Amino acid sequence: MDVLVTGGAGYIGSHVVRELIARENHVTVLDNLSHGHRAAVAPEAEFVLGSTGDLEKIQQILKSRPIEAVLHFAADIEVGESVTNPAKYYRNNFVNAHNLLETVTESGVRKFVFSSTAAVYGNPVHTPIVETDTRAPINPYGRSKMMVELALEDYRAAYGIGYVILRYFNVAGAHPDGTTGEDHHPESHLIPRVLQSARDGETVRIFGTDYATADGTCVRDYVHVMDLARAHVLALEKLQAGEARLYNIGSEKGFSVREVLAACEKITKRRLRVEEVARRPGDPASLVASSVKIREELGWKPHFPGMESIVADAWRWHTNHPNGYSDENAGKAASVGVSPSLPGGRLKRN
Repeated sequence: MDVLVTGGAGYIGSHVVRELIARENHVTVLDNLSHGHRAAVAPEAEFVLGSTGDLEKIQQILKSRPIEAVLHFAADIEVGESVTNPAKYYRNNFVNAHNLLETVTESGVRKFVFSSTAAVYGNPVHTPIVETDTRAPINPYGRSKMMVELALEDYRAAYGIGYVILRYFNVAGAHPDGTTGEDHHPESHLIPRVLQSARDGETVRIFGTDYATADGTCVRDYVHVMDLARAHVLALEKLQAGEARLYNIGSEKGFSVREVLAACEKITKRRLRVEEVARRPGDPASLVASSVKIREELGWKPHFPGMESIVADAWRWHTNHPNGYSDENAGKAASVGVSPSLPGGRLKRN
């Protein structure tokens, strides 16, 4: 299959590109490298420098290649920034995504896979969260993603485009071969920040130790980036024109902040310096997804379900690339981001 991957030089997108290529798809990557890295793109993929806001370039790609499906990852993902600069998020995450969707539909492409987020649920009323739970995002980031979901629903009804919406929780880890991984600037995600602290001897802060959880710290759902990549490819292979599919992707278990720190200490064999501080406002005690639907409909299940396997692959990447992709002078392998709210230190969404 010929596929176009927007944001394919980013963290999640680059791993999906590798999985698509492993399954003998022809991949064109469109990325403006504002968050991604040229070195993250698999050499077998065709790379086009550009933005989803450049409709002329998108039209050119679609006219010159037999594209059959689009996988859309290009988005801004920082929750806090979305509150202080909502215009940026509505412009890139919704306006550009809508223009992409309109152009794709006009070109005759009938398969669209959308990288959404658990942020569309807002503060969940129960755990685990299921796909039929009410969408009630509490920040511009989540709302911008929900607006694309609504547009997809309407485009399917009016124009017959088929879509898959994948809502992620916390994504972590790296390719097991250590060549692609997470490289954000600045880094706001828990596991890479903890690993950087382990490497550099910095202090890790735990925000709140009095939650109604087993060890008093926040619990979040984590999924290995390679399991997430496989979910995208499985969903694409099943998707038919005119279909609507929606899946949560998570571990269904959840890991507390202390469990994440313990796994990081075990894998790195380094003692972390930990500071316990007060809760942050707005952090729910637990966010865990139900992945029953994608398991039953697509046969998906995590190949890397444990926290230690996630951390081990992430540590291999950070050890091999202490300066991220800047260690490689252009050309091969990944970073962009997505995932919902984080516990022990920062917010992580997309």
